[in-house]
Amino acid sequence: MTKHPHHPSLEEVHGSVDTRMAGGFWRRLAVFMGPAYLIAVGYMDPGNWATDIAGGSKFGYSLLWVLVMSNMIALLLQSLSARLGLVRRLDLAQASRLAYPPFVNYTLYGLAELAIAATDLAEVLGMAIGMNLLTGLPLLWCVVITLVDTVILMLVMRGNVRRIESIVLGLITTIGIAFLVQVLMSEPHLPTLATGLIPSLANDDALYIAIGIIGATVMPHNLYLHSALVQTRLFSRTTAGIKEALKFNFIDSAVALNLALFVNAAILIVAAAAFYTNGLQNVTDIQDAHRLLAPLLGNSAAPILFAIALIASGQSSTVTGTLAGQVVMEGYLGLRMRPWIRRLITRSVAIVPAVIVIVLAGERAVGDLLVFSQVVLSLQLGFAIIPLIHFVSDRPTMGEHAVGMRTKIFAWLSAALIVGLNARLVYAEVTSWIGGSSTSELVVWTVVLPSLIFCSVVLAFITVVPLMGKPWRTRVAMPHAEEPTTIDLSDLQTFRRVAVTVDFSSVDPKALRSAVSMCDENSTLILLHVVETAGAMVLGKDALDAETKSDSLRLDAYAAQIQATGRRTEVVIGHGSPRQVLPDLINEASPDLLVMAGHGHSGIGDLVHGATIDAVRHRITVPLLVVQGQTP
Repeated sequence: MTKHPHHPSLEEVHGSVDTRMAGGFWRRLAVFMGPAYLIAVGYMDPGNWATDIAGGSKFGYSLLWVLVMSNMIALLLQSLSARLGLVRRLDLAQASRLAYPPFVNYTLYGLAELAIAATDLAEVLGMAIGMNLLTGLPLLWCVVITLVDTVILMLVMRGNVRRIESIVLGLITTIGIAFLVQVLMSEPHLPTLATGLIPSLANDDALYIAIGIIGATVMPHNLYLHSALVQTRLFSRTTAGIKEALKFNFIDSAVALNLALFVNAAILIVAAAAFYTNGLQNVTDIQDAHRLLAPLLGNSAAPILFAIALIASGQSSTVTGTLAGQVVMEGYLGLRMRPWIRRLITRSVAIVPAVIVIVLAGERAVGDLLVFSQVVLSLQLGFAIIPLIHFVSDRPTMGEHAVGMRTKIFAWLSAALIVGLNARLVYAEVTSWIGGSSTSELVVWTVVLPSLIFCSVVLAFITVVPLMGKPWRTRVAMPHAEEPTTIDLSDLQTFRRVAVTVDFSSVDPKALRSAVSMCDENSTLILLHVVETAGAMVLGKDALDAETKSDSLRLDAYAAQIQATGRRTEVVIGHGSPRQVLPDLINEASPDLLVMAGHGHSGIGDLVHGATIDAVRHRITVPLLVVQGQTP
């Protein structure tokens, strides 16, 4: 894990898709489309299934209006998120880090991580339930399996954003087809279905489910992720180019989020038609829904399609959870971590509560845990939405691309609705806890209420201070200056001691040529080599095997060729593992520059051959130049 405070968002794929080719409207739209599909999978993850099934079975079609309203809010907010990334070239976490003081930033970071953990909990439970329903494996085993499959998926998709988008689009298509078939099987009553578009809330239970639906639909981690994903497109930075990018990304969001609305509405409609209309109003568990679909719909294919779609939903959401975690950590803290390591940590954190609930409360409690995770998500929304609205409304940083008054009004109404519903839910929950047992009341007064007060103060700060016109933009900066920075080139440093690693492979010529070109005739070139024989591993520098002698002769031959150019040379030989030995040799030699050549392997190749460069660079204090030794 390393600290990089000023790197672009998702640096490994930043600007990797060039949109600047000539072509008509549809061709240009096609290259811009993609980021919103990664966002859309978060709107149809297993957490949505739990809230949609609970809403459909308990209240029939009456909460359809909540889905439609949530989708409209989601489209508005995701378009604002995309606008921030396209115009300022910052993601939401980076913009927050530049704008707010540390105590606010750390709070926002903690809440964002909590939201990602809640999202991942839903993914773990959803995939595990899907595998359990399809294969019959125990649910606890399936939960543990999710720790492995997520790493495999990330390795398949690593480093290629278009490949990621294609795989996710395939998973979305699978989910959509599965539920289209199930809607047709359920034969919903269309006139009754239409009444569900009229806003109404029957009771507090309906409010709880409605807030869960909003939390499952408008997801805070998606706001961070979308502002980063749009930066994978390389486009003209002119006013016309930015406006075109904003237009195409809005179309991308509208298409993708309406597909997500169809899936969510389909789940609720199937639950209402199959369960509510048959008097089964307490089907809140995904397992119960799966078990009852076949007898109620009269088709054995329905539960199979249901399980397949559930697994596809969890797998696709895995991708967005990993990327969002990377964006949040890098943006708020400036820390970079390998995605698969980050994924393992996040997934492990999510697995712990899932295992505890299954072991202590049984598999029947999983449905309640899924709904609760979505309510937790909803509670974090205000802390992501309010900064986003301020950022895209700020004309000094957004220029002519700042949102207009009408958009601001709708955005603030959406924020007020979400925060208001959450405040009502929190009040109802806390008062019920206070009236409970003495133990829960003690926890409320010592833990819950102080936490709520602190979060309320932070929420008030990020809401009110910018509106008062005070200097809240503490460190506002563009990631790259529009005008080139003047560089002082009057006193240039020359390299007097240049070290280069050699291993007598095909990459040596490239490494040596690069090293020689870095120094003049008054410089010294240091040839570094590590002997890796069994004897060297055991005896170290006392090893006198044939390979050690042969390597010494080869190094002398390299040195003679370099000395013929007028440069001095030093030969340094180590013994053992290069990953362990090289850093010590380099630090002892004290070069001004180190040159290493990459072999071109990655992924499985790193596991087989060893990632020497990464192991070395974290333990040395000198500049490192990495040259590509051969094509992968």
